[in-house]
Amino acid sequence: MKILLLTPPMTQLNTPYPATAYLTGFLRLHSERLGLEVVQADPALELFLRLFSRAGLQDIADQLEARARKQRRGKPPRGIAHFLDHADTYVATVEAVVGFLQGRDPSLAMRIVGRAFLPEGPRFDVLAGEHEHEHEHEHEHEHEHEHEHEHDSDPLAWAFGQLGAQDRAKYLASLYIDDLADVVRDGIDPRFELSRYAEKLAASAPTFDALAEALAAPPTLVDASLDAITRDLLEQHRPDLCGLSVPFPGNVYGAFRIARTIKATRPHTRVALGGGFVNTELRQLSEPRVFDHVDYVTLDDGERPLLALIEHLHSDGRAPLFRTLVRRDGQVTLATTDTLHDIPLRDAGTPTYAGLPIGQYLSLFEMLNPMHRLWSDGRWNKLTVAHGCYWKKCTFCDISLDYIGRYDPVAADVLVDRIEALIAETGQTGFHFVDEAAPPAGLRALAERLLARNVIITWWGNIRFEKTFTPALAELLARSGCVAVSGGLEVASDRLLELMQKGVTVDQVARVTHAFTEAGIMVHAYLMYGFPTETEQDTIDALERVRQLFDAGCIQSAFWHRFAATAHSPIGLQPQLYGLRMHREPKVSFARNDLGFDDPTGTNHEYLGIGLRRALYNYMHGLGLDADVRTWFDPLPPPEAGTARTATGGTRTRKRRGVPPPTVPPDLIRRALGAS
Repeated sequence: MKILLLTPPMTQLNTPYPATAYLTGFLRLHSERLGLEVVQADPALELFLRLFSRAGLQDIADQLEARARKQRRGKPPRGIAHFLDHADTYVATVEAVVGFLQGRDPSLAMRIVGRAFLPEGPRFDVLAGEHEHEHEHEHEHEHEHEHEHEHDSDPLAWAFGQLGAQDRAKYLASLYIDDLADVVRDGIDPRFELSRYAEKLAASAPTFDALAEALAAPPTLVDASLDAITRDLLEQHRPDLCGLSVPFPGNVYGAFRIARTIKATRPHTRVALGGGFVNTELRQLSEPRVFDHVDYVTLDDGERPLLALIEHLHSDGRAPLFRTLVRRDGQVTLATTDTLHDIPLRDAGTPTYAGLPIGQYLSLFEMLNPMHRLWSDGRWNKLTVAHGCYWKKCTFCDISLDYIGRYDPVAADVLVDRIEALIAETGQTGFHFVDEAAPPAGLRALAERLLARNVIITWWGNIRFEKTFTPALAELLARSGCVAVSGGLEVASDRLLELMQKGVTVDQVARVTHAFTEAGIMVHAYLMYGFPTETEQDTIDALERVRQLFDAGCIQSAFWHRFAATAHSPIGLQPQLYGLRMHREPKVSFARNDLGFDDPTGTNHEYLGIGLRRALYNYMHGLGLDADVRTWFDPLPPPEAGTARTATGGTRTRKRRGVPPPTVPPDLIRRALGAS
């Protein structure tokens, strides 16, 4: 039996999403017994490479020019106009730039940094001090750092100095790629982005209607390219079973597009759908139309359901399915059995990237922040220290689902064996541990075994900022190769952290993050705003604590997330305990995750979010750390109209109000560090 495992468009471009590597490694353990040939491919990467090629850009230019000739009136958006004005140059340079970002032609850096080789569209405005594009967080505020204008003649000199040509060129080349991605989105297919495709069609979509309509519509150039890639993969591999791993809403449309082409091209090939999006959002799936495109939908960890499905097909239906949705007599049914259980992590095998074009992934460098480079720059081997979360108490988290609720660690020597196997396969020693929260005991054991066995790697991962991470442990992890950690600080309020059942305090986070920084390990903090009962004052005070953490060198990077009540979290399951007034839900036959609610505080979180992101962008660049946090927020208009009647019958203009001053002591974090 030939099995083809695919990751649908789009995902990050610098490294393969690990699901197919995990499943391929596991299934190959059973290949001899079941007569399996297991292969994997990455149509997400292939779609990018097809569009961002000489032929692809020429097709895009031809389509946009034909449309412009037909319309004849009105100017196209600035980015498209710039692309059309420089189309020949873009076509001539695109493959060279892609090759450079793939690491195949480092000498091109010298031409790129000369600023005469690449056409520079709207994304390059940031180099002239203008506002950055909306998805690159926020812009620099007017507050100046003492060295902000040292290099006015070269806006990148502050970031790279007089050397660093490779990094400069990578940043400029990334802006060039972003310009082209904007052209595809604005001129060819509004659903396209570099790391997601048609995300809005799937995220918490209660019905399949929007997806069905999009699949039935005339194909865009992006659609047609993906259809052609799918046909090529089918011709090359001729699979009996195709598994589509869908980690995020931005992969769903691509998955169904691939499945649709499979059914049209090789109708006897069975199609199975699984992955993080399915496990989270399709647990109430009852829409039969889904099964016009796929034959099976598996839930939770894919190893056991996929193995059971293969055995089911191998036995002509006699072997049972496990946690698998199917359509029977026109109805969606969950087929499962109590005789099977999930595969322990120790028995899941070593992931393998065999068959994936490792040398063709692109390292992008879109933000001048060292921590953000870890997500988009460089290729990382992915491994898991422990399945699930050892804490599993946070009230905003989907702890009722298997991927968090079932904690299953693996022995350190087994993990190091897998590390050595991946190094031998890929020739690369960078590792990202993709745990929900890597356990301190597991990381200690891993570090000790890496050092004892003289295995040299560079690694990073997600943790909880708990007191077990002492300075001594941080130093041990650094010696074993740890270069960065990320973890949840969330609202940075002890009251709200307790309501979240986060199990940490702000003082504790300060001491733990400072220990990592002192050990030479970069720290990224996940931040949250809009949590139930969070007031405007809570938010301003949280920002002040974050400012102090940056100023004290405890954290170097962070990101604000807007709180969402999800269906499988304690808050989503029991919203009344948190004072939320939930919106009436539509009838769900497809996806369900984010839940609508009214905030009992009435706080304007949208307004606050703008200032929070603006402040954070500057803090990550070392700017504005001595400024009052209120200065990052534009004044709010008064609740009513702009004038009010005075006691004498005249009128006066209502004053625009700002956010309240912080109530946090200005030395809170430094006192916490002094007490350690």
